Formats: sequence, C-alpha cells, structure tokens
Amino acid sequence: MNQNIIWGLLGAGIIAVAAIFGAVIFAEQPFEPVNGTGMQTFTTASALMAYLDSMPQPETSYSDLIFDVMGGITKSVSESTMLDSAMPPLSQGLNSPSSGSGEAAVYSSTNIQVGGVDEADFLKNDGKYIYLISGGRLVIVNAYPPSGAGILSETPISGTPSALFLSGDRLAIFSTSRDTEFKPTEKGVAPIPYTRGVTHAYVYDISDRKKPALIRDLTVSGTYYDGRMKGTDVFLFTQEYLSRYGDMLPMPEVRNGDKIIAQPPVSVPDMYGHSWQFTTITSFDIRDGSLTDAESFLLGYGSTLYASQDNIYIAYAWQPYSGRGWNEFGQAPAEPREQSVVHRFSVDKGKISYAASGTFPGKLLNQFFLDEYKGNLRVATTVNDWGRDTYTQYNNVYVLGSDLAIKGRLEFLAPDEKIYAARFIGDRLYMVTFKQMDPLFVIDLSDPTMPAVLGELKIPGYSDYLHPYDATHIIGVGKETVANEWGGFTTGGLKMALFDVADVNHPKEVARVEIGLPGTDSEALHDHKAFLFDASRHILVVPVHEVVKVPVTGKDYDSYSTRSWEGAYVYGLTPENGFVLKGTVTHNTNPQSGYYWGSSDAVKRSLYMNDVLYTISRTKMVISGLLHPDTVYGTISLPYGYERYGGGPQPVPMFE
Repeated sequence: MNQNIIWGLLGAGIIAVAAIFGAVIFAEQPFEPVNGTGMQTFTTASALMAYLDSMPQPETSYSDLIFDVMGGITKSVSESTMLDSAMPPLSQGLNSPSSGSGEAAVYSSTNIQVGGVDEADFLKNDGKYIYLISGGRLVIVNAYPPSGAGILSETPISGTPSALFLSGDRLAIFSTSRDTEFKPTEKGVAPIPYTRGVTHAYVYDISDRKKPALIRDLTVSGTYYDGRMKGTDVFLFTQEYLSRYGDMLPMPEVRNGDKIIAQPPVSVPDMYGHSWQFTTITSFDIRDGSLTDAESFLLGYGSTLYASQDNIYIAYAWQPYSGRGWNEFGQAPAEPREQSVVHRFSVDKGKISYAASGTFPGKLLNQFFLDEYKGNLRVATTVNDWGRDTYTQYNNVYVLGSDLAIKGRLEFLAPDEKIYAARFIGDRLYMVTFKQMDPLFVIDLSDPTMPAVLGELKIPGYSDYLHPYDATHIIGVGKETVANEWGGFTTGGLKMALFDVADVNHPKEVARVEIGLPGTDSEALHDHKAFLFDASRHILVVPVHEVVKVPVTGKDYDSYSTRSWEGAYVYGLTPENGFVLKGTVTHNTNPQSGYYWGSSDAVKRSLYMNDVLYTISRTKMVISGLLHPDTVYGTISLPYGYERYGGGPQPVPMFE
C-alpha cells in the first residue's frame, strides 16, 4: 500500500475517504498472540508494514467512528541502548523547602490525584522560587519573601514548551516541535524530506537560578501527551499517527541530541481495532536525564491516563464488531456496543513492563474515573447505547482484578443521565450524575465483588469536580441549575458545595455558594490543577470567569446589561461556617472594561507560600495576602506575548 494510511468511511452507501494526519489504519480481525503474551512485537518497519498490509480494510459505518481503540506494548529497551547512568547527588528532595535563605516554611504544590505521583504542569514551586513556562521561556521568579520578589532569569526554550517537573536543583521541560527528516532514495536522486512531530525533554541544572544550564536534551518521536513523576523517575507519554511515505514507515525512536540511543520495538495487542497510532512511554532520571526505558505500542486516540504508585493504566474507547450488530428488528445486542479497554503496565524503578489488558462497557470521562485500591482497579463509566429507533443512557461501576478481569459490577445506575464527576476515596466512590437534578451517589466498594449504593442525595445543580475535604466531607465544584417552564433546566452560575457524607446512607449538603450569572465558569471545572485547597488552613482558591449584572439607569423600568470579570475567589471553608469569602484577586488593571472568556489576563493557577498568595495568568503574577487577598504586595509582568507583538525579550520590572 504505497500511500498514506487512510480512514475508510462508509455511510448511507457512500464511501468518503479522508486522510487524517497522513494516515490511520483500520484493522478488524483478531490475530494469533505470540509466545502466550497476547502481543505481536515488531522490531522493523518492514515487518510492521507487512503485518498492517495483510490486515483487511473493512467497511465501517459512520457511527463506528465515534469509537476509539487501544494498542499494545513493547519489550524493554536493551541495556546497550541506555545512556551512562551517572547520577550527581541532589541538594534537595522533591517538594522539600529550598536550601536558600528566606524560604517559606509551608507551601502548596500541584493538585494531583495520587499522593507521591506528581503530574506535569506549566508551573511548579519549591517554597522560595516559582518556575513557569511563559512566552516560550522558562521563567524563574524569586517569589518569597514578597518584598524582594522579581524575575531572576528567562531562558528561551526551543519549540512549544507546555509542561515541566521540578526535583530539587533539576527541572525537566517538555516541548513539542516539528523535525524534518529525509527519506532515502536511489543513487543520484535527491532525498525526499518529510516532517514528524517530536517532543524534547530538556533537563536543566538550576542550582544557579540566574543561569539555568542545559544538561540533557532527549528527543522522543511523537507529540507531547502527558507526564508523571515518581521520586526522580520521569515518565513521558508521546503520541504519533502512523504515516506512510511510499514504502517507508517512520518508527519510534529516542535521541540524545542528534544521536539515536533507543529504537523500541512496537507491540500490537491481541485485540482488533482501528485508528492505529504510536504511543511511546519514555522514562528517564531527572537528576541527569539518563534514559531508563522506552516502550512503544499501537493504540487508538482519545486515551485516558491514570498512574498509581506501582502501575500505569491507559484506557480507550473501543468498538468490538464481532457478533454485536443490531438485528433486523432494530434491537440492540445483549452487551452494549460502547466499550472501553484498559492496559496495565507495572513500574519498578523506572522500568516499564506490560502486565494485563481488560475491557468493560461504557466510556470514561477523565482520569478520576479510574482508581487503584488494594490491587484492584475501580472504574466508573457512562454507556450510550442505541438501536435503530432507540437510545438509552446509564452508568456503571466495575471492579477489575490485577488481571483486569471484571470481578464486581454495579450497572444501570441513574438511567437517562450521565456521570459528571467521580472521586474514589478509600473503599467509597462519590459520583455525581445529572439530567435535571444532581444525584450525589455514595457507593460502597469494600467488597470488590459486590459494589453497592449506600446513599443518594438529589439537589439542583451538578458538580464537574469533586475534592476530599476530610474523612467525612467532600467539596463539589460545578454549575447551579434552575428548572424552566418547559420541563427542562437552565444552567446558572458557578456553584460550590460542601457535602457531609458521615452518614453514608443519607449524605447532605451542608454549605453552598453561587457565583455570577449564567455563563460564569472556572478553569477548575476543566483542569483539576487549577483548584487550590488547603485542609489545615481551610483555604479554598478557584479561578473564576464571572458574568455580572450591570444596572442600566435613565429608564422608566428596571433594566440591566452584563459584563465579565476574571480573577480568583478566595474562601475560608469549614463545615461549621461554610464558604466565607475572604476576598478576590483580579489581573485586569481596569475591572470595568470587562473580559472575554479565555483572555490573557484570566487566572490559570494559584499557589501559596506561608501567608502569601500568588495568582498566575498568561501576562502576569499578582502577589497578595492569602488571608487578606485585597492586600496586594505587587505585580510581576510575564513575557507572554512579547513575540506576538514583535517586541522580543524586554526587561521586566520587579513590580508594576
């Protein structure tokens, strides 16, 4: 097949063909596993192409395209391909206070799902310095104490940097770019250029914060997808569509500078599917950037990543075709067509090993719909199932054993609704579904073979994110809703609620607050890293895009218009007093000018050092009091937008 791999679309008897990023393959027939592993492993591009060319190209209905599929894993990179593993000692531990003078005694860190497993973000801090990506640069801010705050250094980063990790005097920055390579040709014929997406993992020594020094540039094929870090072991996830250039198929690889140091074999799972793409997991030590492992496999897009202390799970929507069609009466099959597949990879000192695969009905919304507990994987899914003239929606909870076979199930919860938020805490699952009311379910998972509903609370509104407050309380952040005259509902402002779940059979809402008019939103609803909560101080900070009412004067009747405000709300939160507003912070120098959603002055993150609050937008950092946010110590301009307006690097004042 001497052309880019393509999608085959068949709908209403008309075949439309579209090339997606150069190639995507449909493969619908199962194959024989190799050596009892359930995997076929390919070490050369020619062998992989021959296998792909041997797979039939089935007719696929348009409805099938909403389903994604997963892929496999690889064998470990041989020791001979690894870099030297010299590891200079760290002066500081992960998230430990800075060794410099004037550091904060306590400070916040990235809001993560699993303790001890850090998640990549565009901003980190160590109690004295803030490290962030802004304007294509690594910006290091001397942040504490606030009286001496200012930018120490700006280091340009090649490509498009998006996330970083911090460990003592080391930083790892992930940046995506396009590399041009050349396809070999016959003698006398000029090589044919082609481009592919790559991700650079730049490792910096930041012992001198004024002059970060690059000590390693690892380049992995594929665009950046996500990152995790456990101890000093960093795990980078990249994805790349299969692209055919005539008789050539670029395979995954890892480089140190210009030198190839790993070409991981590609494994294909014992499951048929479609929309193949490479996913590569690369692990390295942040202390010196030395490569530990690289594993590559085929999967479908739209994956969900969850990492525990000992395992990595990658899940995908999956459409099995065999024997699952509707009959001539339009009746759906016994099992829903909408399925998901999950792979488990065990992790030990940076080494990655395939462990198991499993499937379950329904689809996952995000990483919080997966959780590992006592050797089991718990999942919450929503099923959308339909026949020719019918459509049903319901929700399921499954417990999978270490082999990822289903060992417990609770199905058909909240029919005609879908899950908006889920949080597994110990042997409980707190789950919010919604259609017109917000049922908060408390589900018992203490017996993994028999999940059961313990209690349910129905209230207006819904939560998009759930966060533990303490052993008996849960915070929910979402939207308020109001019933309308047509039997439906209207979405209101941003809603935050505190739920008391001490009586698991009768959960109750003990506090709530609503911010703004309909259209009000928060970054925390879409990205949990934007949510800042400190249980010991009972402090809650959320970024807010608020739609506010503006009275119109000079008319004979009451009238108003609306404008937008963007910033952060700071609350004190206790079960006894509920949400107590301590103040707000805005990055707009003219609050009356209004905002549009997603403006450059919108607050994206917040953090604290001792009693000092730092809110960060694309353009600036505002330093204020944590307990008294209206007290502003200063504002630091960030380099975002310099290139856009043609300015180039400019000196940044300590305070505006």
